[in-house]
Amino acid sequence: MPQRSVLSEVKMDDGSSRPLPASLHSMNAYLGAEPIRRCLDLGADIVVTGRCVDSAVALGPLMHSFGWKRNDYDLLAAGSLAGHLIECGAQSTGGIFTDWHKVPDWDNMGFPVVECSSDGSFVLSKPPKTGGLVSFGTVAEQLVYEIGDPRRYLLPDVICDFSRVVIQEVPGVEGGAVRVTGAKGFAPSHDYKVCATYMDGFRATAVCPVGGPRASDKARRTADSIIKRTRRMFKQLGLDDFNSVNVQVLGAEDTYGANARSKGSREAVIWMAVHHKQKKALELFAREVAPAGTGMAPGLTGIVGGRPRVSPVLKPLFFLQPKSQLKVDVHVGGELVESLSEAGPDSSEQDKAPPTSDEEAPDADLPSGPHSYRLEELAYTRSGDKGDSANIGVIARHPLYFPYLKKHLTSAMVEEYFSHLIAPGLRNAVIRYSLPGIHGLNFVLQSSLGGGGVASLRSDPQGKAYGQMLLDLKLTGLPDLKSLVD
Repeated sequence: MPQRSVLSEVKMDDGSSRPLPASLHSMNAYLGAEPIRRCLDLGADIVVTGRCVDSAVALGPLMHSFGWKRNDYDLLAAGSLAGHLIECGAQSTGGIFTDWHKVPDWDNMGFPVVECSSDGSFVLSKPPKTGGLVSFGTVAEQLVYEIGDPRRYLLPDVICDFSRVVIQEVPGVEGGAVRVTGAKGFAPSHDYKVCATYMDGFRATAVCPVGGPRASDKARRTADSIIKRTRRMFKQLGLDDFNSVNVQVLGAEDTYGANARSKGSREAVIWMAVHHKQKKALELFAREVAPAGTGMAPGLTGIVGGRPRVSPVLKPLFFLQPKSQLKVDVHVGGELVESLSEAGPDSSEQDKAPPTSDEEAPDADLPSGPHSYRLEELAYTRSGDKGDSANIGVIARHPLYFPYLKKHLTSAMVEEYFSHLIAPGLRNAVIRYSLPGIHGLNFVLQSSLGGGGVASLRSDPQGKAYGQMLLDLKLTGLPDLKSLVD
């Protein structure tokens, strides 16, 4: 990597620039598949790489095996898609599937296997006599996992257009199999994505079960009292206030905000996470949680994991760095054999990349009706994270449902549903994209994770449950859709 002085200011993906934080802790560029391919071409049996995009681990060997060139963009997109579908293991073979109750033998889950052809098509299956399930739904969910615009999925090797990808079930295969085709590719950008982390104070989290009548009310008052007591001590000791506090009562559906349906429970869990610039302040907080067991609500059964641990907060910062400024060293047998660059093509090729594909106009002549459906009746969902943004992919269970999802499941509706989780004051925070190849929609919820990852104080810092939460959304004014597919 270049010296720190060269990167005193960095370029963000929106074109703006900002200085690097003074408390920089780490910095890694996401490399592509070309260095992996080169190592294999030089005779390596095993390639040990630094940080690279997950899909490059599959694309590199495919480029080596089939002789794909750096400008075979459709093939590179297909190979990247193969890598994307298998990069999270059992997530494409039935793991975390919407219809989890239909997936057998979780204790013996089979991991995905892709059999790739030189034309870029491939079949995804799993080993025989293993648990799990391979189907259109399980693989389509993984396709939309942690992506943004499906027409501009940016990788170091290629800009992928996955919007027209087709997933077809292959009959007669034990455990299921699908054939995947239709990925398109375009010239990549001139930049690497870089993930830097920097120190930003400290955090501590207390998790305490509470039982008995009005458990949720007791949990909430207990958490509020601990925070109030600690703040009084901070003031007495001349310490600053918390930078942020997040209190959730799990069991009271706090994560659902105004969409909560809980009427009270006899079991609840306090989730209390705090952030402060000074470690000694949070050490004081950690000590003051235990007295709640003898001086506050009845039924507090303990502190999960004991007294809260104080840990440093490493916040992520993502920016762009020109590929031309970085070289990748290739070592074989302990010897440096060459340095290569993954610098992008000339600007004339860049113009061929497709434009962004935000919300499309719905079909105007769709009939309405008196029926309403929970989203789960019409679609599968899968959610994930990218920094402080989350995405929720929604795939129609039947192609005939797709036009109605496009018409009724708008970005405005999703933004309202998750408004309590989106950063205050942010408007038009949800962007919707379309994937007609799998009859799907992808929603990107910006600034919706409380900082995301280790920087977030929430119980779901990566949006893993967002897709599940959306399944309860009710769509109204629809005709009898079930009769369309009977």
